Amino acid sequence: MRQLVIYETSASELDIIRDISRTFPSHVFFQQRHGPGQRSLYNVLKAYSVYDRDVGYVQGMGFLAGLLLLYMSEEDAFWLLVALLKGAVHAPMEGLYLVGLPLVQQYLFQFEQLVKEHLPKLGQHFSQEMINPSMYASQWFITIFSYSFPFPLALRIWDVFLYEGFQIVFQVGLALLKLCHDELVKLPFEKLIHALRNFPEDAMDPDTLLPLAFSIKVSKRLEELKQEYEEKNKGSLTQSVSNNKQLKHLHSLKSKQLLSKSP
Repeated sequence: MRQLVIYETSASELDIIRDISRTFPSHVFFQQRHGPGQRSLYNVLKAYSVYDRDVGYVQGMGFLAGLLLLYMSEEDAFWLLVALLKGAVHAPMEGLYLVGLPLVQQYLFQFEQLVKEHLPKLGQHFSQEMINPSMYASQWFITIFSYSFPFPLALRIWDVFLYEGFQIVFQVGLALLKLCHDELVKLPFEKLIHALRNFPEDAMDPDTLLPLAFSIKVSKRLEELKQEYEEKNKGSLTQSVSNNKQLKHLHSLKSKQLLSKSP
């Protein structure tokens, strides 16, 4: 990893430097400007952007790398990031950060359908108020709840994620909506958006939220919805791959837009 940082250049270096201070800004390890935490985060993100130039660097990746750096060395954090994105641990995650964010789009489609099935009254209210998951849930998937959720909750979710895979993100998202269901169905558009980006503290209690999340069974339905999504998007997915290099700049802008819409 060190050779990638020292001897290679990355087109994403300025973007990485700009975003470093925005990653876990309240955590003591990353607070000091140019301190050890920020330097380690820069090294891991630059190394990955060189290692995988198709993905490069996308805003949001810093939260994954940052969380890993709290528990391991730069070298280990880099290789675990590689393993996660390339699919050595569970299903590959690199589609969360590729041009067009194809995996994010798939996950948002799946989540929207699950909301309609598990919480039909809320799903109908979302439709009436023209609320879709990209308005509140994008960063859940891009950062696996590490962007703005309380750290104790994010760590508990990551424990499950590393062991079982990505379905925990869907389960936690559904559990959050279920816990706040009765309030959410009463709200008009503006207040609904605010509530979806600012869940109450009691809903964020891991000992309340996670048991409810575990009780929601989604694995079989997720696979069915994945196949449905792929059937509906065959042409567009092929075109997205063929236009990969031309869309690189738009890819970066899109990821920032999705993060800014979320809590």
